[in-house]
Amino acid sequence: MNLKEELIRKIDAREIRVGVVGLGYVGLPLAVEKARAGFKTIGFDVQEEKVNAVNAGQNYIGDIVDDDLKKLVEEGMLSATTDFGFIREVDFVAICVPTPLDDHQQPDISYVKTSTENIARHLKAGTMVVLESTTYPGTTEELVKPLLEEGSGLTCGEDFYLGFSPERVDPGNKEYKTKNTPKVVGAIGADATEVIAHMYSAVLEGEVYKVSSPAVAEMEKILENTYRNVNIGLVNELAILANRMGISIWEVIEAAKTKPYGFQAFYPGPGLGGHCIPLDPYYLSWKAREYGFHTSMIESSMMVNDRMPEYTVDRASEVLNRAKKPLNGSRVLLLGIAYKNDIDDYRESPAIDVLEILKQRGADVDFFDPYIPKFSDKGKTYEGLATLSAEDVKAADLVIITTAHEAYDYDMILDNAQAIFDARHAIPHPERYDFVETL
Repeated sequence: MNLKEELIRKIDAREIRVGVVGLGYVGLPLAVEKARAGFKTIGFDVQEEKVNAVNAGQNYIGDIVDDDLKKLVEEGMLSATTDFGFIREVDFVAICVPTPLDDHQQPDISYVKTSTENIARHLKAGTMVVLESTTYPGTTEELVKPLLEEGSGLTCGEDFYLGFSPERVDPGNKEYKTKNTPKVVGAIGADATEVIAHMYSAVLEGEVYKVSSPAVAEMEKILENTYRNVNIGLVNELAILANRMGISIWEVIEAAKTKPYGFQAFYPGPGLGGHCIPLDPYYLSWKAREYGFHTSMIESSMMVNDRMPEYTVDRASEVLNRAKKPLNGSRVLLLGIAYKNDIDDYRESPAIDVLEILKQRGADVDFFDPYIPKFSDKGKTYEGLATLSAEDVKAADLVIITTAHEAYDYDMILDNAQAIFDARHAIPHPERYDFVETL
């Protein structure tokens, strides 16, 4: 029996032991699904607090059912560790670590590199390794493969299988979770692709779509998020123009949505947030320069989106000016730190940039987010209001809605606010209120 046949047999018999490196928004839900499907799973993370939480059955990710995690831990199907020595005990490893940008907006793949080196030291023959972290096309074959081979002494395609399967996680999505979202798999060699796809099919309900190489899968993930970045950049730019023309961009979008073909609605906002959409185009633009190519359309959309927090503050300042109040010294209440509504994720949130710019321009800023009472950014910790009262709203010269959480009491806010700048179109029929202005 060859390697492919043996691994498929072990998958079908649920004899595969799974390792998931990185227990964040991608890794922990994946680990839970692997364990729920009958595969004993070990989560690896360098942060002891995450490891301790998992081993105690304590959930810290919104998209996971608390009881599911606790039950899997109690049954011995899921555990966590900081010791990469346990890699030798698993047959499938998924790498789900962050891929941020550095201070110069260049890809920072140090987490991928370090994790791969740690895996390589303990990699045994017969293991499947899959990179899930979003990155530039070529990472799996140009970086991960040589590191695994050099660190383990094993040969890719003969002793172990290597592939890329991009994560698809949308925090707060009530319909699509890790379990039922289609999965793309691209691996080095046809056998590796078949086996890794078979492994995901044994766990997930969504379609597992096979492509010809890791690079295709890597580019596919970049396309998904660049598509959104470009279209959001387009609608943000149109929002700026529409405001100058005295036209409601929100009404324009609602009208355009009536077309049953050839149009998908995207919405303006104070900027882009989350781990993927604001970052992925930078990975592609950086890699494109290696080929003497400039992604002009992508870079233009990135510039538009990157300036939206400043534009939001500019518009907020205009609202105050009309009330004969300067931004400098005014009391501003920011509603929302999360990058999207009804979640506690503030990674790359534009609300943080809005808050910082407001402070730089002299505003006295408070914030309230029912999901994020406090947060840390660039070495600073910010503490918000514990609750939102009518007195808090009344005390603000301006309320800025940066995240459209459903939990807000919008009637109370409307009854007590002096002025509102709604950057998310959270308030229905804003034209009915002369003290409400939208982005």
